[in-house]
Amino acid sequence: MVELHRFTQNRKGFYVRMKFFRTRNSKPEKPFCFRYFKWLLWFSLSFYFFAKFLNNHEPSASSLKKTIISHSQSNVVSRALSESVPQQPRINQGLLNDMKVYVYELPSKYNSDWLSNKRCSNHLFASEVAIHRALLKSDVRTFDPSEADFFFVPVYVSCNFSTINGFPAIGHARALLSSAVEHISSELPFWKRSNGSDHVFVASHDYGACFHAMEDRAMADGIPEFMKNSIVLQTFGVKYKHPCQDVENIVIPPYISPKDVKSTLSKSPIDGRRDIFVFFRGKMEVHPKNVSGRYYSKRVRTEILRKYGNDRRFYLKRHRFAGYQSEIVRSVFCLCPLGWAPWSPRLVESVALGCVPVIIADGIRLPFETTVPWSEISLTVKEKDVAKLGTLLENVAATNLSAIQRNLRDPKLRRALLFHGDTQIGDATWEVLVALSMKLGRSHRSSRLSSA
Repeated sequence: MVELHRFTQNRKGFYVRMKFFRTRNSKPEKPFCFRYFKWLLWFSLSFYFFAKFLNNHEPSASSLKKTIISHSQSNVVSRALSESVPQQPRINQGLLNDMKVYVYELPSKYNSDWLSNKRCSNHLFASEVAIHRALLKSDVRTFDPSEADFFFVPVYVSCNFSTINGFPAIGHARALLSSAVEHISSELPFWKRSNGSDHVFVASHDYGACFHAMEDRAMADGIPEFMKNSIVLQTFGVKYKHPCQDVENIVIPPYISPKDVKSTLSKSPIDGRRDIFVFFRGKMEVHPKNVSGRYYSKRVRTEILRKYGNDRRFYLKRHRFAGYQSEIVRSVFCLCPLGWAPWSPRLVESVALGCVPVIIADGIRLPFETTVPWSEISLTVKEKDVAKLGTLLENVAATNLSAIQRNLRDPKLRRALLFHGDTQIGDATWEVLVALSMKLGRSHRSSRLSSA
């Protein structure tokens, strides 16, 4: 038994004086070590866990490994809390098959350094930035790479703007990507484990994973050898065999600022008056320039200008205008002819602003075709038939135009083609995640779980 005496104060402070004694009927006193065994055991265990705690908190030389350690420690707390506090079900659990994505934390030279130029996060190739930002805050993100299904490699390759013409110069792309892969493979084992097959890249410019703006050069260079096993999110996609899509790929829309779209619609509602019958603003050569045997837009835009330049039904402008979205929202039909590559930002802008896209790019594969009913909201005209545009569009206007316009007003379509800062159910980043969840067969974690 223990007898507690009053607190006693001396120069060293307060203490509690304790006295151990036996009752009359108690058993004979046990040896000293045995009597204090519990105290010794408690002290030993406390010292062991304290030493282990200090050991786990030793700084690491690798920034990637720091992330893993800090996450494993935070998991202890979060799991303990989850057992005692009712949790809301995660969106990821059902709709995305509990898919987890690890986002590499690369040195700033691969991504954030490029953001010093504001155009980097706002131009038509900026989906590489938007997807990265959204994943950083997404419910699918995991800080523990050992539990990841996919690994996102955030390298911005379209933000190197030429001082000559202001367009993205991507000649550095292959070297930058190769350097990033060397970095992640030397820091962590996951790239080498799968030879990159569960790693995801973004290639948001003309010919995607071939990293060149001219098709013949892109085809000749092909996809970098080190990326051929990976998954590439790219704006380029065609329905025929092409070396620049000869890789596991997901076709994504080009980037259009949702803020700009919202601003335009606040001034002109999507169901407002449309006084422009056919609209196009962009590069159109009066006499197509032969660039080493290549004609811009395969002469399609030149033919449109030649045939309809003086047609009052056609509103055709060759020069840039910052407020051109205000023209789209006033238009019935918006021409979306190919440029150097088949895809165009006008596809997204037209749908977002309620103008019927007229797609003139033979064999194009459109983004999120399983979600966006392109055949119900757009028209497709063969490149060889551009001279018949006037007649074709007049026929549509006289028959099923109202049905197409009604379909276009569905806000789900606008949401599916726009990237936001936070992942929203049904937005473009969400659609990317849905497409990735269909490829869980490439996941090392999922394969391991299914075979267990």
